[in-house]
Amino acid sequence: MPAWNDYNDAKSNPNLIPKGTLAKVRLTIRPGGFDDPSQGWTGGYATRGNSGAVYLNAEFTVLEGPYAKRKIFTLIGLYSPKGPDWANMGRGLIRGILNSARGISDKDLSPQAQAARRISGFADLDGLEFIGRIDVGTDAGGEEKNEIRGAVTPDHRDYAQVMGRHAAPAGFAAPASIGAQPAFAAAPPPAAPAVPHGAFPATPPPAAAEPKQRPNWAR
Repeated sequence: MPAWNDYNDAKSNPNLIPKGTLAKVRLTIRPGGFDDPSQGWTGGYATRGNSGAVYLNAEFTVLEGPYAKRKIFTLIGLYSPKGPDWANMGRGLIRGILNSARGISDKDLSPQAQAARRISGFADLDGLEFIGRIDVGTDAGGEEKNEIRGAVTPDHRDYAQVMGRHAAPAGFAAPASIGAQPAFAAAPPPAAPAVPHGAFPATPPPAAAEPKQRPNWAR
């Protein structure tokens, strides 16, 4: 039977991005004006709902690929009067976002990695670009909608390809073991050849440039 006579296989929401899709996205927090300095919620980024729940109203914009410019809206839980589960899920998502945006393995427990997972406030999250795993959930009316519930870290085999680079983010230095020589240290110059009597030595090579200073969270 022609498709225009049989609608049993028609999708209720054909605009949904398929579940499990990986996409590079930018996080924008839509301010809700709620602060609680005792919790570290400052800057007016948090939102408090009628039920008493507190969350970040997150907007994720797909940056590249076939779904570029599509927007995905997700609530990142900070507090729920029903218990700690929602807040724990929110903290887990933020940890994943920081790992993904700053090129850190989730298994990395070095001091540098731990510093990279700390923020001075929600303003540090606003504008971060990372790899999100797109899911399908339902809105308040029961309609299907896209959500982002997890972030992809460098541990994933497709991270570099989706992120669009094969190196760590600019400004990030991979943690080095204590006492190990940094990866960016310049190799010592070769020994100068012997100079015959009466000859002038060649001009010595210029000194290697010192590495750029790393940002505070990568120290």
